[in-house]
Amino acid sequence: MPMPEECVLVKIWNVRPGETMIAVCDSELLGKKICEGKRILDASKDFYGGEAVSPEAAVDVLKGATVANLVGKKAVKCGIEAGLVHDDAVICIGGVPHAQFISI
Repeated sequence: MPMPEECVLVKIWNVRPGETMIAVCDSELLGKKICEGKRILDASKDFYGGEAVSPEAAVDVLKGATVANLVGKKAVKCGIEAGLVHDDAVICIGGVPHAQFISI
């Protein structure tokens, strides 16, 4: 069954007590490999293939992350709306926004 276009995929790893890694990916990018020169953005199903949720739910989840990887316009917007990603920290690879953050 197709996912609603507004959904993002969220995958959560409880790395160790007190540390949570979150991957958020625009649903339409899952499984795609984007290349630009020597830079490669691999939105692999193993890493990003999580639960389909609304962007609002993703923002709530990201607020509890200690590390996060965000791929796609909607996913990166979630990080910005959560107050965890600054616009200047976003890079684009093949036109696809990508951001990471670490909360210490």
